[in-house]
Amino acid sequence: MYSIPLTAQSTSMSALEPGLDALGDQLSDWISSLGWTDVNAFWAEVSPYFPVAVAGAIVWSLWLYRFILSHRAKPIVTDYRATTSVVVPSFHEDPDILMSALESWRSQRPDEIIIVLDVGDLDAYARIEALQDPTIKPILFHHVGKRSALGVGIRLAQYDILVLTDSDTWWQPDLLRNVQMPFTDPLVGAVGTHQTVYRRDTSVWRRVADWLVNLRYLDYVPAMGAAGAVPCISGRSAVYRRTAVLPVLEHLENEYFLGKRCISGDDGRLTWLVLASGYKTVHQSSARALSMFPAGFRAFVKQRVRWSRNSYRCYLTAIGTGWLWRVPFITKVTVLQILLTPVTMGLTMFYLLFNRLDFTVLGVAAAVCWLLFGRGLRGISHLRRHPRDIMILPVLAFAVILVALPIKLYAFFTMNKQGWLTRHADQIGGDGQDAVSLESKTGTYKTSEDAREAVA
Repeated sequence: MYSIPLTAQSTSMSALEPGLDALGDQLSDWISSLGWTDVNAFWAEVSPYFPVAVAGAIVWSLWLYRFILSHRAKPIVTDYRATTSVVVPSFHEDPDILMSALESWRSQRPDEIIIVLDVGDLDAYARIEALQDPTIKPILFHHVGKRSALGVGIRLAQYDILVLTDSDTWWQPDLLRNVQMPFTDPLVGAVGTHQTVYRRDTSVWRRVADWLVNLRYLDYVPAMGAAGAVPCISGRSAVYRRTAVLPVLEHLENEYFLGKRCISGDDGRLTWLVLASGYKTVHQSSARALSMFPAGFRAFVKQRVRWSRNSYRCYLTAIGTGWLWRVPFITKVTVLQILLTPVTMGLTMFYLLFNRLDFTVLGVAAAVCWLLFGRGLRGISHLRRHPRDIMILPVLAFAVILVALPIKLYAFFTMNKQGWLTRHADQIGGDGQDAVSLESKTGTYKTSEDAREAVA
């Protein structure tokens, strides 16, 4: 190995010493010139922002942590196949919507499709019977909430894998094949799918909902799925190992919270029952579905109130029973952040509004720009797919604040008020979720025939 002779090294260092001494003297003089007065003045200037800076650093670090883990997660690919039972609870669903969704399930050839209709859904029952398909089994049952219908369908199911699907959800090609792949691992008890909004461009609130749900399945859920602990497998299309569900089915049907029987929140409850049984719950990003979402603001708010109530009941139960402390860190921190969002965001906004915001045109404009920039940055995964949605960024920011503060606070204090909110016994389809709510390029459909053609 070539080396510099010791004498040459000594000569080089000697030549550098005067320059290094001069640089050290200059640095020392600069530090001395600052004085404690300048340091104290600088601290006085920045210290009021220190609490917000710490909170922001924590929130952004958690977001980045989940973002990186989620984007590193890959879909599970195996040759595993099993027999499948599709179970569909349907309460006064618009028959046009139901029949269209049914074709998407039927085309993927499951072993059986069990549709549990309410006793009043005679039109849908007749249309399903007219198909004369022996694999499709419509059942008339007096619904006492979605859980009761799920219980009936699950007990009738004969095959290894249960695919629980909402009556207004369409499967994308190969969903059924892809959701079976993770079950090659005997410890996998449930598999979630990537879900987006059906006909998102028909309403600004559907576009907002699509943005929110898209980020959930791009930036949050895959990280928890890779750890084997998705805390809520969405019931729009949730897939379970039948042997994992049957032992806990009674606890799904008969859940009580503070003395009241729970009506909604079936998906979160069943997910935690399966996790508590020792199974893993994973996410399969290659299994994709489309689902109807409300077209109007009022129904959007109702849906978010219901979801927030369900989250509080589900996650507080998980904490109270000790289930939460037995799942991986990524799931624990996500659940706690969901629960504490109204507190953290509320305190931050209160501090900024009443202590730091400069109420001038320039000050308010700067605050709004910063808010939109932050929300846009967090939405980068969605915007890469739908770049034109940058135009609704202000509406999205408003919706996020609305959900995180007034809606979640209201939901917290009314979490034990049971009900579905967006579906009613005297109404066909959910609020803003029937076929007529779908708009054509020239306007709203005027007749059910027009809507049927669009759905088909």
